[in-house]
Amino acid sequence: MQQSNLRIARIAAHINPPNLQLVEEDLGLERVNCRAKGASSGFKVAILGAAGGIGQPLAMLMKMNPLVSLLHLYDVVNAPGVTADISHMDTSAVVRGFLGQQQLEDALIGMDLVIIPAGVPRKPGMTRDDLFNINAGIVKTLCEAIAKCCPKAIVNIISNPVNSTVPIAAEVFKKAGVFDPKRVLGVTMLDVVRANTFVAEIMGLDPREVDVPVVGGHAGVTILPLLSQVKPSCSFTQKEIDYLTDRIQNGGTEVVEAKAGAGSATLSMAYAAVKFADACLRALRGDAAVVHCAYVASEVTELPFFASKVRLGRNGVEEIYPLGPLNEYERAGLEKAKKELAGSIQKGVSFVKK
Repeated sequence: MQQSNLRIARIAAHINPPNLQLVEEDLGLERVNCRAKGASSGFKVAILGAAGGIGQPLAMLMKMNPLVSLLHLYDVVNAPGVTADISHMDTSAVVRGFLGQQQLEDALIGMDLVIIPAGVPRKPGMTRDDLFNINAGIVKTLCEAIAKCCPKAIVNIISNPVNSTVPIAAEVFKKAGVFDPKRVLGVTMLDVVRANTFVAEIMGLDPREVDVPVVGGHAGVTILPLLSQVKPSCSFTQKEIDYLTDRIQNGGTEVVEAKAGAGSATLSMAYAAVKFADACLRALRGDAAVVHCAYVASEVTELPFFASKVRLGRNGVEEIYPLGPLNEYERAGLEKAKKELAGSIQKGVSFVKK
């Protein structure tokens, strides 16, 4: 009986943080540290907002990643249920759940990578800026805890509006004296994923073999696909350029409208977020030539934040690449993007400084 109780307690440790040491008096069980024998020597990853529309598929896909040894799932609601569900997957990562503000710090201690999809999603008719007042406060609170508990972690920010939430994170870390511009990255990978897909459709290519640089930001006209730099090299008519640029910039709206009030781009966003998180983990491992687009503190333009191709390494962003040659259409788009982006950045900075 004692052995049976001990096994049950170990299983229960998946669901609750190990340091809570909760005692289930009715059963005479004490929760203990879970020790999955298959646990790999990999990285410790926390997902903040793990029970949401993006968070759940993101958590599932990260559980499948062999580079993850410990996966912490935090949310203000439903975290135990998502944790229980995902912990049954027969992959090596150990999963632990954390529920509510009082367990936030426990979720973050010792993490190598923190992914933040927390916040409310877009609904039909909403712009990303409509989300600002709610999501800005959420990101600020989460980043204050990161600054305290794992200031050296790589932070991937998904919460919209990314153009403003990344500056918010930076200001919070500056206030705490722990800001490292190499370690704070806005995830714009979905724009690249969409661009690769849409270009592949038009050109009759395999999207896995297409690489479209997407620079600027992560909302509307700030999303600037550099179609002149597509690999493999492609030639587009002006009509195709207009169509592709518009569809890439408004891909999120396309999904919001298609779901008709039932959500936003959650599944493709989770896929893109995991693709980017995996790149960060491979870079942390020491892999060479890990290059992707991300929205980071940058000197590529006169703006303090900008999305462009970056090389990732053990310390986060190791190198930020210049934009390269732009055609006239792209130069005009860049000016529009910068004008819009400047206001979004200032909005985020002002939110923390007010």
